[in-house]
Amino acid sequence: MPMTWTVELLNDEVEAELRALPRDMLARFQRIVELIESQGLEHVHEPHIKHLENKLWEMRLKGRDGISRAIYVTASGKRLIVLRVFIKKTQKTPRKELTLALKRAREVDQ
Repeated sequence: MPMTWTVELLNDEVEAELRALPRDMLARFQRIVELIESQGLEHVHEPHIKHLENKLWEMRLKGRDGISRAIYVTASGKRLIVLRVFIKKTQKTPRKELTLALKRAREVDQ
């Protein structure tokens, strides 16, 4: 049986960021996670996910009250590790969010 993808949160801080999202954005996150886990990351594309830079990718979450992002990296064993979740207020993902995600990515066993 082919190995399926699993989606993990890096730590409690990321879990707290996720829990802080409005309910509809959280539901969107869960829907994308289900897509990835059932169909495989290689079959999920925009508008759900998008490459940012280097190893960083984002899940794109839209809700009634705006948009948010879950930045992640992939790790060995078909694991997707969510590094940072935030509500997006500008067109472009702020540099500080990318820097924070890259810093957190160093904790991941690639």
